[in-house]
Amino acid sequence: MIAALSATAFGFKAIGFVGRGGRRLPPGVERCLALIPAALLAALVVKDTVTIGQGIVLDERIAGVAVAILATWRKLPFLVVIVAAMA
Repeated sequence: MIAALSATAFGFKAIGFVGRGGRRLPPGVERCLALIPAALLAALVVKDTVTIGQGIVLDERIAGVAVAILATWRKLPFLVVIVAAMA
């Protein structure tokens, strides 16, 4: 699924370069497009955190993600974020 989404995103970018040529998109559209990869990654993390198979499961993984979010917000080094989330 991730490979298919990556290939699709790459294809859309390639089509955009060919179709749009040297023209620029409006600034509002460019800002929104820049946020799509982060939103997609966040959605995948949430889905993998709270589901197992077809069911919703609320367990210790939620606490790990919360710790990782807090550590990232505090701008701690990446290794510290990973170790803190695992603890």
